[in-house]
Amino acid sequence: MTEALPIKNQHRKLSRIKILQRAIFITIGALLMATGLEIFLVPNHVIDGGVTGVSIMLSSITGIELGIFLFILNLPFVYLGYKQIGKTFAISTIYGIIVLSLFATLFHPVPAFTDDILLATIFGGMFLGVGVGLVIRNGGALDGTEILAIVINKKTPFSVGQIVMFINLFILSAAGFVFSWDRAMYSILAYVVAVKAIDIVVDGLEETKSVWIISDHARDIGDTINDRLGRGVTYLQGEGAFTGDDKMVIFCIINRLEESKLTTIVEDIDPSAFLAIADIAEVRGGRFKKRNIH
Repeated sequence: MTEALPIKNQHRKLSRIKILQRAIFITIGALLMATGLEIFLVPNHVIDGGVTGVSIMLSSITGIELGIFLFILNLPFVYLGYKQIGKTFAISTIYGIIVLSLFATLFHPVPAFTDDILLATIFGGMFLGVGVGLVIRNGGALDGTEILAIVINKKTPFSVGQIVMFINLFILSAAGFVFSWDRAMYSILAYVVAVKAIDIVVDGLEETKSVWIISDHARDIGDTINDRLGRGVTYLQGEGAFTGDDKMVIFCIINRLEESKLTTIVEDIDPSAFLAIADIAEVRGGRFKKRNIH
């Protein structure tokens, strides 16, 4: 008992450090996205996709600051994320959206860095994409469209990427009616640049990832993944080539928004566990669709 307390306290301390680290990166991500929006895209009447794009157009039409629409329109999707993905994701997302809204409001009076529409589109898309990528890597989101796409994906044969692209096709086209058709085309360019930037930061836009875990606490980790993520796991029997010891291996499939939470689960239960995560191009058959967690 006397040896367990320092280890428990150490784990608690590491957990606080990780929470602080996650908050810092989400703050930086929101700052970068606000910079891309208010310093580059919005002053030049170029929009992004998703809820952000709708917010920009509503802000332009009504004269109300962008930050207010970013906060209000994303709230329903945060609740949806809480119900479908989990509490940690919802907290990270609501924090990111609040910080994004504050920075967007703060930067609103700042003049645009450039009046060159092409430079504004490219650099705005880069800032926005890197910011969103940082937030996704740390277990959150800054736009509700992807959360909605994940929910729709559970009930349709379409991938998350296809659903997001379909939704954004209408949103980006609407920019032609609100601003002008050349601005709509620049908006599509900004969206493409942002997606490529996210691709670099997140290391892939694949919706699914395979996970391999080797641990002496495999049952505890597997049960927790099942309970907290709603993902089924498969236990495999393995043998260490060097030691000859029997090992239990966990295999499961997750989506990229769940990666941060799964990593936290494994580190909390067994910090010395072997964890390998790889991108998957396609998943078919089986029971990949997660069950709902009440």
